Amino acid sequence: MVLELEQDNLQEVITQNEKVAVQFSASWCGNCRIMKPKFKKMASEKEDIAFVIVDAEKFPESRKLANVSNLPTFAIFNNGALVDETQTNKAEVLAELVNKLT
Repeated sequence: MVLELEQDNLQEVITQNEKVAVQFSASWCGNCRIMKPKFKKMASEKEDIAFVIVDAEKFPESRKLANVSNLPTFAIFNNGALVDETQTNKAEVLAELVNKLT
């Protein structure tokens, strides 16, 4: 499942799902656009994890849930708590992060 937030409600999504992987991105971010299909492909392979895409520019409250200082930032949450995060444009680094949830 891949959910693209339409409102600033990431906290709600994290509360409702045990395992969550998040891509914080922005429309102007080239690396974000490169990573989005890789993130979506990973979502199709990991059905027990909720994958969420957050526009970090539009949703500042959601952005505060991880230490977003650069884009794209990827974060993983387990049982409502931030587990880890990384800023990357490499699929293998993203895979290592997401695998921490399995």
